[in-house]
Amino acid sequence: MVLEDQQHQHLSRSGEKEEAPNKRLDLIEIYQKALDDLVNVNSLFTIAVFVGLSLAHPGEHSLEDRTECDADPDVAKRLVVFEVISFAFFLLSSLVAKTLKVHLNVYRQKNPRTIKFKIIRGSMLLLSAWGSIFGCVFLTMSMVDVIQIKVGKLSCGSVYAFRAAGSLIAIVLLALGIYVPFMMHAIYFSMTHRE
Repeated sequence: MVLEDQQHQHLSRSGEKEEAPNKRLDLIEIYQKALDDLVNVNSLFTIAVFVGLSLAHPGEHSLEDRTECDADPDVAKRLVVFEVISFAFFLLSSLVAKTLKVHLNVYRQKNPRTIKFKIIRGSMLLLSAWGSIFGCVFLTMSMVDVIQIKVGKLSCGSVYAFRAAGSLIAIVLLALGIYVPFMMHAIYFSMTHRE
């Protein structure tokens, strides 16, 4: 009877040891999937950056019939600056996400719930998330300049330019209003959650 109890305890302990690595691997796989998704989204935004850069031509005429509604060269220059800054933020976000993915693979067998790993993981996730957020902000600002180049300057009072820019800004603010708190909560939860 005592021998059976000892065997049962030994089997339950070995089962717990087998479950712990599985939980650890599942956690790592969840992070890797999230990081892959983040890199894929950043890639889509990077395509938008290059589309915006292709629209920065000097002397471009807007769709408005009035010449005073044509964007001046400063708008085209500002468009290029915002596109480059946006690209830099998306590149930062993607590289940090890829680095974190490599970090998770290298330290796969170690316990990812230790304080050191939680700080590293949380800091890199924060940096990657905020890189995407700032990239979206600068991309939106550059798209407003694209609207001014193509449709007409906002200062000219173009109704279509106001509608396009207003819709763009409202939708991006809504998206960031959903993304930022949920992402920050997820990162905070991943750093403080104990199982």
